[in-house]
Amino acid sequence: MLESTPRTVMHCYPGLIALVTAKNDETQNIMAAGWHSYISYDPPIYGVAVAKERFTHHLIKESGKFAINFVPAEYAHFIEASGKKSGSDGDKFTKLMAKWKKGEATGAPILENAYVAYECEVMDINTYGDHDWIVGKITLFHQDKERFDENGLPDFSKLQLPLFLGQSKYLIADKATTMKEIHLDK
Repeated sequence: MLESTPRTVMHCYPGLIALVTAKNDETQNIMAAGWHSYISYDPPIYGVAVAKERFTHHLIKESGKFAINFVPAEYAHFIEASGKKSGSDGDKFTKLMAKWKKGEATGAPILENAYVAYECEVMDINTYGDHDWIVGKITLFHQDKERFDENGLPDFSKLQLPLFLGQSKYLIADKATTMKEIHLDK
């Protein structure tokens, strides 16, 4: 039975974790972010919550640019390590042996193993509680089209999605996952 409670109940998982990458001058970083969302389709705008004390926060603020990367399940260790280690302790890309390329539109690192990535230019930053909501206009999209079917949905015979549950646990959405299509009566 559903009961009222004065305690904060966080229930936004399972969900995709975005790997946020940023570079300012020669310093770059990668961090895991569970709170992120499309804000607008046209123009394409994406937002991500980043705490001010995070190393990536100052890189984004200084450069005005960042990228959002989504990796398949075989790279879930990128998510785990990016969320638990700080960029102030050294280059996480090197520690993770993560291959990346310089973003064509923003210069922000784009993970070569991502199946989708967005290059973003900062439009706005607002503080809400203990995080800043960073809003970016998507300036360029990257997609591994071989991992999607003709209607744009993931092809689960070619892509496994790591859905974060919490406490270092993931559900893997793949071809063995039950898919249910819902049709409403007109």
